[in-house]
Amino acid sequence: MTLQSTSIFRDKCLLNGEWCGGESPMPVYNPATGDVIAHVPSLGADETNQAIDDAALAFSSWKQTSPMERARLLRKWYQLILDEKSSLAYIMSCEQGKPLAEASAEIAYAASYVLWFAEEAMRVQGEVLSSANPKQRLIVTRSPVGVCAAITPWNFPAAMITRKVAPALASGCTMLVKPAQQTPLTALALGELANQAGFPAGVLQIITGDAKAIGGAMTSNPVVRKLSFTGSTAIGSLLMSQCAADVKKLSLELGGNAPFIVFDKSDVSLAVEELMKAKFRNAGQTCISPNRVYVQKKVKDTFTKALIAAVAELKLGDGLDPDTTVGPLIDYAAVQKVQKHIENARSLGASVLCGGKRPHTDGNWFEPTVLDNVPANAQCIEEETFGPVVPLVTFDTEQDVITLANNTPFGLAAYLFSDDIHQVERVVNEIESGMVGINTGVISAANAPFGGVKASGLGREGAHTGIEEYLEMKYQCYGLKA
Repeated sequence: MTLQSTSIFRDKCLLNGEWCGGESPMPVYNPATGDVIAHVPSLGADETNQAIDDAALAFSSWKQTSPMERARLLRKWYQLILDEKSSLAYIMSCEQGKPLAEASAEIAYAASYVLWFAEEAMRVQGEVLSSANPKQRLIVTRSPVGVCAAITPWNFPAAMITRKVAPALASGCTMLVKPAQQTPLTALALGELANQAGFPAGVLQIITGDAKAIGGAMTSNPVVRKLSFTGSTAIGSLLMSQCAADVKKLSLELGGNAPFIVFDKSDVSLAVEELMKAKFRNAGQTCISPNRVYVQKKVKDTFTKALIAAVAELKLGDGLDPDTTVGPLIDYAAVQKVQKHIENARSLGASVLCGGKRPHTDGNWFEPTVLDNVPANAQCIEEETFGPVVPLVTFDTEQDVITLANNTPFGLAAYLFSDDIHQVERVVNEIESGMVGINTGVISAANAPFGGVKASGLGREGAHTGIEEYLEMKYQCYGLKA
């Protein structure tokens, strides 16, 4: 790998302030080329449990640090992340595949969570409650949960870490992170920058290796009091059941199936522009990516023509190429899933308007694709495709599309386009989703609560509520002497 700054590249685990290896290193692949770009340790349950013990020891002193000191270190980490944005983006593009411009934007987005929670560290407050009994005083305080663990995904290997780590550290918790096997290098580089910022040993640790063994240790060890996970609903459900034995606190950001609704009272050109941003970012490998596109009959033809023209402008290629706008999928399994969904839709009567195939017989590439007349029982409608596929569905009435949009066990994000404020209000109130974008396809921000309803998860990340996920509330009732 060629980096502007080699000082942040690490291929060892960050355990109790030290960089540690292992006997069976795991390869890290570039999804654009298939080349092995690095090896990282393959650790397991024993190393995880030791890291948890070290995190517990670190917690005993870290929780005593002042909010001002925790905020100071987080702000220093934030600045170091921005200073190394180019190198971090390069690492991310190499191991994840997204275009450099997107990778750079993600680093800035990831850093924004660190800065936000540096400020939130100063805002954790208690309460003095009124009492019906004049001889009592009622007080509520908040304290850090304790040792926390996080399991993070490959699609946003920087932002999904800072969104969890920053509030944990801001609250006075310690954190053990297991990054995705496909993208450990970004996580380890962030760990190096945390070391440079001056966080004490054991406050932030990063471990790579066997997902089942590490995850099992995190969920079974009673010292861990909080688990945060971003990933599939199936794995989230499994982790939830494993955490039930000692009732760990949970944050789960799980699968999505976002509807994108275009009403006939919308600005069609704007809807197409925003769909392109939301759908093809990270080659569609985004949990809030529009997965079902519903277009009202009156504007369907206009919308479709504009969409096909916009898709034709996309350039598929290596993320390190500055002209690339859509990179590879993460691995061949992702390619196979996209192929399966397209073939299934076609077998049910859908037509391919553009794309629909692999440009090469090898590699993890897939053409940006638009499908039309996709039936409600197609896999790409019922399941999250997680790829560069736009299935178009025509609808007649407002109530029809609300029914279609809510016909899913998921409820992470939704998008609607209309210039009728009354229609917007009606639909927003009826849509079963934790987040709604109105006349925009870009909805994520550090100061906004990120999370879903139904099978899309538990809890919220970001915003002022994000730090509450790492705090426990303690009620104190004082009897006053006369």
